[in-house]
Amino acid sequence: MAFSELMGRVGSKGPFQFLNTVLLSLPILCLANHYLLQIFTATTPIHHCRPPPNASTGPWVLPKGLNGKAETCLRFIYPPNASLPNDTQGATEPCLDGWAYDLSTAASIVTEWDLVCDSRILKEVAQSVFMAGTLIGGIVLGDLSDRFGRKPILTCSYLLLAASGSGAAFSPNVSIYMVFRFLSGWSISGIVLSTAILNVECLSIQMRAIMSTLMGYFYTCGQFILPGLAYAIPQWRWLQLTVSIPFFAFFLLSWWIPESVRWMILSGKFSKALKILRQMAAINGKKEEGKKLSVEELKLIMQKEISLAKAKYSIADLFQTPNLRRVTCCLSLAWFSTGFGYYSLAMGVEEFGVNLYILQLIFGGVDIPAKFITVLSINYLGRHITQASCLLLAGGSILAIIFVPSDLPTLRTVLAVFGKGCLSGSFSCLFLYTTELYPTVIRQTGMGVSNLWTRAGSMSAPLVKITGELQPFIPSIIFGTITLLGGSAAYFLPETLNRPLPETIQDVETWSWRAKKPKQEPEAEKASQRIPLQSSGPGLDPS
Repeated sequence: MAFSELMGRVGSKGPFQFLNTVLLSLPILCLANHYLLQIFTATTPIHHCRPPPNASTGPWVLPKGLNGKAETCLRFIYPPNASLPNDTQGATEPCLDGWAYDLSTAASIVTEWDLVCDSRILKEVAQSVFMAGTLIGGIVLGDLSDRFGRKPILTCSYLLLAASGSGAAFSPNVSIYMVFRFLSGWSISGIVLSTAILNVECLSIQMRAIMSTLMGYFYTCGQFILPGLAYAIPQWRWLQLTVSIPFFAFFLLSWWIPESVRWMILSGKFSKALKILRQMAAINGKKEEGKKLSVEELKLIMQKEISLAKAKYSIADLFQTPNLRRVTCCLSLAWFSTGFGYYSLAMGVEEFGVNLYILQLIFGGVDIPAKFITVLSINYLGRHITQASCLLLAGGSILAIIFVPSDLPTLRTVLAVFGKGCLSGSFSCLFLYTTELYPTVIRQTGMGVSNLWTRAGSMSAPLVKITGELQPFIPSIIFGTITLLGGSAAYFLPETLNRPLPETIQDVETWSWRAKKPKQEPEAEKASQRIPLQSSGPGLDPS
């Protein structure tokens, strides 16, 4: 509250906040391009074995599989008689001379490096490597952000994403491509973490929910930009370069983004914090109020927060007490299953037999009503019901796809879009729910562990798709079952609607797990209970 009062004196919902949010949101608009880029840069067109150099110039006959379709990974050693096109007899061999592709739509990493047949798993591995970068980057950069500040990490992450994304466009082989994609994922974690904190900390309590949701919609709008770019730029290298170059501009733009005032005060940089507070006051029309502030006053106002910041907590504290253990375990499964299920659908657009560009627009568009309905639900029905329902409905829709034949692509698409919308709502609910379940003293740690689990889920999703080589329905069974388990785990979480935010670990232990709703509280306090103190991915989501 001391920091909120301090921000109130210099203005916490004025022109400064608007400009700061705009500067931070513009790069978020382009993040979806990198998260979902491989939908378009790694498309697998129709292909078949290239005939040997000494083959006759007549019609090339391909062996057929059990399903009656031409084999994509085998060819006849000696081409059969062209007068017997239905002949499936004869010895076969792998595609020793490469593959011929239908390049009428786009050129991709699959066509350039022959990521088909025995090498097809490299396509999924490349996406998992990118997600591994977001996971490891989140761990490392979160700690560096606490040590060196939010702004340096944000600025360096912009530059690294611009450089690594551009480098991927010039990759000579798939191994180098994966290295650059890993670095891109790493840098995206730094952008998401730093953006969330820098945006929230300079806003009033009443404005945080609104502006965090608005920033989430910037990511959603970014999903509409990618299909248009991919349609206009069919060559994957140029598309990769196009979505990366803007971050050089964002790198230069970041010099006008101020450092976190809270971090500077807690790090003992009082003079620099005072300078930014006075700039904030001047832009917000409270110049005289800013002049009244002094270093001594800052130390006095923030004395309690400075002392609390000296206390050290670790991940082990998340399992210290029974109730907190239950919260941590259930939230971990909910976060993992949300990331796991979300990217199984988001990156599987190519599998539904519908125009890739149109379907991606629909997938992006469903997030708009999904997030709006989720906001209404968590405020009127509660977090508990909303979270469990989102995951259970998503898991059910993923499993239902198994029973829909491939010759009904519209119905399969409807189920996928519905499931993706539910998982987008799950992300929105989880960001708020997690901050309300963890006490203040370990809230940052709890959010960090939660982000770790959702990135682990998103990293695992492409690898699970490889099991489709055994049976096509196996991935859907795994994705649907895990998502249902996440929804079941959410059932064991307590309701936090209209509850005061817990401050200490003991506060969580004194909760009545299924208590009645408490009396209505003052509007300012109620607003503070609905605000996530920090969000990353997806308020920003990978949703």
